Amino acid sequence: MISNTPESATLLIGLPDLPFHLRLDPLSGFFLVVIGLLGFFVSIYSIGYCQIFLKHRSITRLIVFYCLFIMGMFLVVLADDAFIFLTAWEVMAAASYFLVMYEDELSENRKAAFLYLVVAHVGAIAILLSFGLMAGLSSGFEGFNGYTFDAMRQAEFPIGWASVAFLLAFLGFGAKAGIIPLHVWLPEAHPVAPSNVSALMSGVMIKTAIYGIVRITFDIIGDFPWWWGVIVLISGLLSAIMGVLYALMQHDLKRLLAYHSVENIGIILIGIGLAMIFTSSHLPVLASLALIAGLYHTLNHAMFKGLLFMGAGAVLHSTHKKDMDEMGGLIHKMPWTAALFLVGCVSISALPPFNGFVSEWLTFQAFLLSPSLQGHFLNLLIPLGAAILALTGALAAACFVKAFGVTFLGHWRGHHNPHIHEVGWFMRIGMILPAIMCFILGIMPTVVIQWLDILPSTLLGASIAPTAGSFGWLWLTPISHQRASYSGCIFFGCLCVFTGLVYLFLHIQKRAIHRAPLWDCGFEKITPRMQYTAASFSMPIRRIFGFLFNIREEVMTIPLKGGGQGLHYRLRIRDRFWDWIYKPIIESSFWISRKLGKLQHGNIQFYLIYSFVTIIVLLLFLR
Repeated sequence: MISNTPESATLLIGLPDLPFHLRLDPLSGFFLVVIGLLGFFVSIYSIGYCQIFLKHRSITRLIVFYCLFIMGMFLVVLADDAFIFLTAWEVMAAASYFLVMYEDELSENRKAAFLYLVVAHVGAIAILLSFGLMAGLSSGFEGFNGYTFDAMRQAEFPIGWASVAFLLAFLGFGAKAGIIPLHVWLPEAHPVAPSNVSALMSGVMIKTAIYGIVRITFDIIGDFPWWWGVIVLISGLLSAIMGVLYALMQHDLKRLLAYHSVENIGIILIGIGLAMIFTSSHLPVLASLALIAGLYHTLNHAMFKGLLFMGAGAVLHSTHKKDMDEMGGLIHKMPWTAALFLVGCVSISALPPFNGFVSEWLTFQAFLLSPSLQGHFLNLLIPLGAAILALTGALAAACFVKAFGVTFLGHWRGHHNPHIHEVGWFMRIGMILPAIMCFILGIMPTVVIQWLDILPSTLLGASIAPTAGSFGWLWLTPISHQRASYSGCIFFGCLCVFTGLVYLFLHIQKRAIHRAPLWDCGFEKITPRMQYTAASFSMPIRRIFGFLFNIREEVMTIPLKGGGQGLHYRLRIRDRFWDWIYKPIIESSFWISRKLGKLQHGNIQFYLIYSFVTIIVLLLFLR
């Protein structure tokens, strides 16, 4: 159990009269466990992974910023005032920037790191304004005493100013979390960063934004209207469905995983948004269920996404390729990586008995068990949200059938057949540990919920542990056993029995399994190029949802070495948010810069005129 008594400390190392305040309470303790657990697993993995770089570059910079990165995340969740929070936030952002740009000789790395830094600092400015507003309201704008979170907790904010502070904070934390449409840095930074860094950034760094949203909404402000929850819920639904659709279109393995981070952050925000709506509607038990669903998925996502990024790093280490269309058949050369990656695929697809199923099932229960709420809009949004979440789950399963099938099954598709080998034991252990956690969190959810229950009890004044564990650790009954129940252990036992019976049935007779040549569809010779690719797998979904993307398909004729001509197919899929939001901003910035740049290319007469006009204007205003 997490202790309900917060522990506080004051460090006299800040600015004069502005010391650093630290606080360890159930909320910060939970996120410390999430960060520390995945950080430990990834650090073991990194011992083997960093040997890749020893042959051609120093890893000192990687180690230093890796440690600063983890330290920054720890300080963020321990901070109890705005000053140390923003200081730790900047340490985390700066360290991750240098980690993304570790292989800085590549232009795509530099561009991705710069984009990440810009979005991170735009978000940091919004968080700074939010804290500044709440600190000013806490102290009456007469001093600096309101900068501590304790002073903000004791203040009563007018609903208008509280809404402004919440919207600024949600904008700032949303930029770090990668919600739609603030997600553009995420699919650019994750593919180019070292895979151990990608595992930490996707697994835990973006969760610090979830921590910030929960801390400000439920702990510091506390009392809020229902429409705050609607904003969070709609943002979560949009991020979930758009994230999985973008992921389905990708053929770069790490970019696919990056877009799934957008999807899973959306699922977490769905739970938090529902908790906010139920809290405003005075339904504390349902609010507790929704909050636990969101926080449980926070822990689950850290485990399976860290595992998947480490698996992608192992594949990249052995094949030196990111494009799934150039892979295939890796299950024969990398059986350990294939099995562990499959655990991550099953977990993120929300299939029992692994952990992703439990948190998404709890989120569905929060949707399905909700009574009629005030207003027709909410009563329409709740079932629509459940339908979108169901569609998201189905598309996620399809996406990881593609990811695992194209990467590990079939035959090698690449033009050259490199020497592929299994990774070392440090990397394997780093992947085995989160895989075990995915299994434990899936079959023993009641024990985990009893551990987590202190969080809604502290933040909302209600809990679900008495009902969730009313039938012991074997059965999970969120609200009541008459409505819904689930047993991961029993499901796992039945699955083992069924698998064993099928195996015995197929192997009890030697002739039960027949091997025959592959059906060649009328062709004389089957080649690896005739296999399904990542692009062909997603083609039906691309035809249905293609209007959401900027898609360009080209078929070009190319000369062959032995004479004759061949066909080359190229598919380009671009995020429409670049064209709708970011491209106009970039073009406007360059246009303004060009206009202002002309001021630097005048002659001495113009500079004297500028100075003279400036002096006249200042004299007129200072009279």
